[in-house]
Amino acid sequence: MPAAPRTPHRVAAIGWLVLVAAAGIAAGLGFGSLRVAAIDAGALDLAPGSTVTVNGFVAAVPRRVDGEVGVRVDTPGGRVLVEAPEPVADLDVGAGIEATGTIREPTDFERDYLARLGVRRILAARAIEPREPRRGGLLGLLDRVRDRAQEALSSGTPPASAALLRGFVLGQDDRIDAGTVDEFKRSGLAHLLAVSGQNVVLLAILAAALLSVAGAPIRARLLAILALIVVYVLVTGAGPSIQRAGVMGAAGVAAALAGRPRSRWYILLLAVAVTLGLNPRAAGDVGWQLSFAAVVGILLVCAPLARLLAGPDPRPPRRALAEAAALTISATLATAPLISLQFGVVSVVSLPANLAAVVAEAPVMWLGMLAAAAGQLPWLPVEPITWLAGLLAAYIAQVAAWFARPGWAQVEIGVAGAGALAATYALLGGGVVLTLRWSARRRGLSPVPARRARRRLALGLAACLAAAAALLPAPASESANPRPGLRVSVLDVGQGDAILLQPADGEPVLVDAGPAEAGVAAELDARGIDGLAALFVTHADADHSGGAPDVLGAIGARHLLFCRADPRTIGAARAAGVETTRVGSGFALRSGDLRMRVLWPPPRAVRERVATGPPNALSLVLLARWHRFRILLTGDAEAELAPVHPGDVDVLKLAHHGSADAGLPALLAEAAPELAVISVGEHNPYGHPAPATLAALERAGVPVARTDVDGEITISVGGGAWSADAAGPGG
Repeated sequence: MPAAPRTPHRVAAIGWLVLVAAAGIAAGLGFGSLRVAAIDAGALDLAPGSTVTVNGFVAAVPRRVDGEVGVRVDTPGGRVLVEAPEPVADLDVGAGIEATGTIREPTDFERDYLARLGVRRILAARAIEPREPRRGGLLGLLDRVRDRAQEALSSGTPPASAALLRGFVLGQDDRIDAGTVDEFKRSGLAHLLAVSGQNVVLLAILAAALLSVAGAPIRARLLAILALIVVYVLVTGAGPSIQRAGVMGAAGVAAALAGRPRSRWYILLLAVAVTLGLNPRAAGDVGWQLSFAAVVGILLVCAPLARLLAGPDPRPPRRALAEAAALTISATLATAPLISLQFGVVSVVSLPANLAAVVAEAPVMWLGMLAAAAGQLPWLPVEPITWLAGLLAAYIAQVAAWFARPGWAQVEIGVAGAGALAATYALLGGGVVLTLRWSARRRGLSPVPARRARRRLALGLAACLAAAAALLPAPASESANPRPGLRVSVLDVGQGDAILLQPADGEPVLVDAGPAEAGVAAELDARGIDGLAALFVTHADADHSGGAPDVLGAIGARHLLFCRADPRTIGAARAAGVETTRVGSGFALRSGDLRMRVLWPPPRAVRERVATGPPNALSLVLLARWHRFRILLTGDAEAELAPVHPGDVDVLKLAHHGSADAGLPALLAEAAPELAVISVGEHNPYGHPAPATLAALERAGVPVARTDVDGEITISVGGGAWSADAAGPGG
């Protein structure tokens, strides 16, 4: 039958729809611009380099990383981020502080993040001193509610469990040990340390149950739940993710109050509109992105997966477990590609770890919320509640420790760009559709009509094929000398280390600068390098860091990254305006498509004010990756001192110039490098490389390139292949 012709009324309706949409877009853009201007207007804006003293109130939970504390402060002149070295006393949100220091501009790494918070400048202070009084007004009232909740959660349970409860229930994670935080990240449980939609849902369920037992009418229950959600969002800091969860929860309650059918997708879109209306930059927040990805995954996958897991006519306990598992699985799958894009890593144990922890998640949240609520009345005893909640928190922490322990728990899998992300989601979505359809058919549970199922099956297959084609590596170039995407130069600096990594689409990165007499700064200048993305100093020995002051002064770098560095290097960085950061395992840097991750030392060692044990045990160990190419740079950290688990690598830069290393055979067995590189000086007095090291490499069948024999070693990566060349002695 031919299509009906378009009538003038239909054409007019379409025209009006286009006009309304255009007007809506224009209004949204105008409102967004006004909101951004209002947010920026509240930022402290002083000239970089000026020395000032600020007095204000702590506006957010402090962040304690690598021996430094960063805290957002509201001052009469505007918002500012204050940084100071440890030790810094506990700083509760709303507490008064005073700090004196130098104003600096944020680095490129910090600028976008701080812009979302309405912060334009950073005060590098010598110390942060608590001051009275605390802030007042409505925010002060909320501060007192939060303080009483924190005090309740900290009683009746050990400090470690109390810190976890504060993180689970209130998002106050500043007192959680850095090693524990790393275990939660590696195991894929880090989302429990931040308040999210799960908290709002569990709060609503708990409140509904208690109000029902109390005999409150349905409308009173819903109004009370709505008020609780608003208070909870404000008390926990009103970050982008909790804003989204609060808006969705409030909209759901409002829909119930109005007696209208509830549309989950409309509520999700409403949450998008409201959160972006409050802060148009919220879309750049990783937590906001992950929160929405998780919700979309739950809306699409959770219901059919729960039916599949529960089976026909399930009993209530089995149904509850199936729904909890389905929610965990769908959220984990939906967020994995985005985590890979943002962080370049994926926790391969995330799914089993979350399934192991799910039995305790709701109970620990409910108990923690009950304790926080009871704590508002000081005469009510909360210790029995927090004792049980602490046991559950300790169980979850143990799950995180168990699953984070293997070296392969977290692997580097990077999704590069929006196109690859879309292709990955298409591949994942197609695979999920096919798996659900096949499993449901086998169990006779498919609720999908045959025609619709065939259409979904065809779309799933097409998505899988398209994504597979998009993700396949490009064929290797047939040219004998493909243009490298990455060039790694192990410079011949004698008895020392200096390794230059030059990505085609990013700024160079230098790992160590050799001894001062090697003239690495002049060598970089001769190669036309006028700036570095970063200079990593693996440790403070002169054969690795002696040339660093000259490099920082003559060439410059955005960042100086180290665990331990000598005062001359730190002074040179500060004189050159280079950002200095102490780093440990988990730190990552990206320059173009070059990704570098610190594997050693652990965060606990980084925080130590006084180094203990062998000095080489604190040398940085770095894993550099360019697409499929991986090179392990071990500084002076022998494998027996630094038990890292890098997985397969293409090239291994041997530790400590090839010194004897009892842990080397195990590292070679795990990493299986195709080439070993030794940076070592000719006729050095230490006997490097050690005969035992060379023998271990020979037994493992790993060829060796040495700067004392082969001169500078250049590794060219591109076109799906890599090759190594040597300049020859003195070349």
